[in-house]
Amino acid sequence: MARQMTVRGVPDEVARRLASLSRTRGESLNTTVRHILEQAVDVDARRARLARYATWTSEDQAEFDRALAAQRVIDEDLWR
Repeated sequence: MARQMTVRGVPDEVARRLASLSRTRGESLNTTVRHILEQAVDVDARRARLARYATWTSEDQAEFDRALAAQRVIDEDLWR
């Protein structure tokens, strides 16, 4: 869920540069500031790391299945 934030005490020079940047990009000031914040906290890098774990190749799946199969072997001597 998106949150709203208020930033107080923004220096005039920073406000002018942000406004200029947003005009240059053809974006609203809000969108420009959001993009800058996303870059500052490296949101795309986090998404890329998460995608690596959420997307398996067929080879990844086969390796996982082999490892899991090895753990599913029942030692009959332990159950007598």
